[in-house]
Amino acid sequence: MTAPGPAAPPPHPVPSDAPAAPDSPADPGVPAPPPGPGVAPPFAAPPTEGRRARLWLGLGVGALAVLLCCGGGGAAVVGLAVSNVQAVEEQGRAVTDDYYQALVEKDWSKAYDQLCDDARRRESRTEFEQRVATEPQISGYRVGEVDPQTLTVPVDVTLAGGKREAQTVTLAPDQQTGGMEVCGVS
Repeated sequence: MTAPGPAAPPPHPVPSDAPAAPDSPADPGVPAPPPGPGVAPPFAAPPTEGRRARLWLGLGVGALAVLLCCGGGGAAVVGLAVSNVQAVEEQGRAVTDDYYQALVEKDWSKAYDQLCDDARRRESRTEFEQRVATEPQISGYRVGEVDPQTLTVPVDVTLAGGKREAQTVTLAPDQQTGGMEVCGVS
């Protein structure tokens, strides 16, 4: 074991008759030199208690932030999907209603305008007008709910003689406008 005391050896003795050096500690305007090894640092060590609690609190807050961000994104995706389905249903019912209303009014050209490109390639405007003019005339109709999976719409049709029949309209999205079009009736 070592004796308590300074860690450094004492400075060389200065003869008393020699003048004091201007940088010596005896000079009142100069600070003392820093202490040697083994001396306590001028700042305290960081506390060790509570580190785990802060770590878990930080991880919990981070996880909550990630959950909120991902949950918000998930909610947005669900919201977009729901609004997309509603838009498809609304457009599908509207185009089907426009098609059948044109048939009731015997406006064959307007009915033809509701058809998709594929249906127009299969049948020209003149052929369509001749065909629907010779079929039993529609006096009334009721459009059902659009099936967003198959893009079909059931329609209860009342013909001019009072006979009723169920028809199914097949829809297709228009590649240019994104709207729905009638692509077939069965």
